[in-house]
Amino acid sequence: MDYRLEVVVVPVSDVDRAKHFYADQMGFVVDVDDAPNERFRVVQLTPPGSGCSVTIGTGLADMAPGSLRGLQLVVADIEAARAELLARGVPVSTVQHHDGNAFVDGHGGSWNSFIFFSDPDGNGWAIQEKPESDAAVGAAG
Repeated sequence: MDYRLEVVVVPVSDVDRAKHFYADQMGFVVDVDDAPNERFRVVQLTPPGSGCSVTIGTGLADMAPGSLRGLQLVVADIEAARAELLARGVPVSTVQHHDGNAFVDGHGGSWNSFIFFSDPDGNGWAIQEKPESDAAVGAAG
């Protein structure tokens, strides 16, 4: 039995503001924007290249806006991702790595280079650099 993670609900206070952030600034593809009534709206967005989407909206989940932490994306080139997001107006951190005690500035070893950002509500995201050798293995396997 396969269990594939398809959607993560991200709690937001302003759906249109969040949609603008994720679609226009982050570059996520808008898959669905449906509001059958004034109490329910679902907007599903997918990061480029991802098999998992995020959903924002009203009437979706009982979570406080901005309460989600630990969302993570992976990229092949952390510096290129940082430059792209800065150019789109996303306030991202410097490249950091974990030294065993805390995150510190600079690149780390394999799987240990990150940038961090939050959406307009404060939901916390990390972007991790996936080593090229692992990316090739993942694409082949």
